[in-house]
Amino acid sequence: MANSNGSFGLRPISKLGGGTNSTGLTGYTPYEIANGNTDKIYHGQLVIPLASGFIDHTANAAGGTVSHLGVFQGCEYVSSVTGKTTFSNYWPGSGADSNHPVKAFINDDPNQLYLIASDASLTSKANARASVFLNANLSTGITGTDATGVSLGRLAVSTLATTNSLALRVMGWQEDPENEDFEAAGIGVIVRLNNSFNAPTGSIASGTPSTTGV
Repeated sequence: MANSNGSFGLRPISKLGGGTNSTGLTGYTPYEIANGNTDKIYHGQLVIPLASGFIDHTANAAGGTVSHLGVFQGCEYVSSVTGKTTFSNYWPGSGADSNHPVKAFINDDPNQLYLIASDASLTSKANARASVFLNANLSTGITGTDATGVSLGRLAVSTLATTNSLALRVMGWQEDPENEDFEAAGIGVIVRLNNSFNAPTGSIASGTPSTTGV
């Protein structure tokens, strides 16, 4: 039967190793979205660092040359309409008072594990096992639903390969009776970021923010 998983981007679930799982959410670090940035950034979406000191969604600026900073979980800003602090699970691309910063909350731990739904069939459980430790990109990685603020990102099954510049590393899948049809899309795949900006080393420029913006 079809799986019940829809699209939700990357959802933090656990960590590699034996450390305490705090879901790696950083709010005390002053990550910011440039006030006036019209790019919508959805909950569960990958973000990159910019040379300007701000963050943004990946778009084409990632391009296999810029490491991902982490996964966006929401933001805080002062509303230009009410003048009050607003908490939102996504950045809508407008509505902030230009005199105040737009704070971003990001899962930035390079050891964080995430759940993401597959965008296509993995054919069989045996083939799913063979995909473990392969790398993949997201499909619909920068789009989302305004009504919920949630990303529409899924793991792009067609991109599974050993290529180490791909965004995600497959670590396994979630045992879930409602999402165990390997012949259908929506398998809950467990992944980590393949080239984290905060990792000590990486196969791409782990300490280099994007100079192009998005």
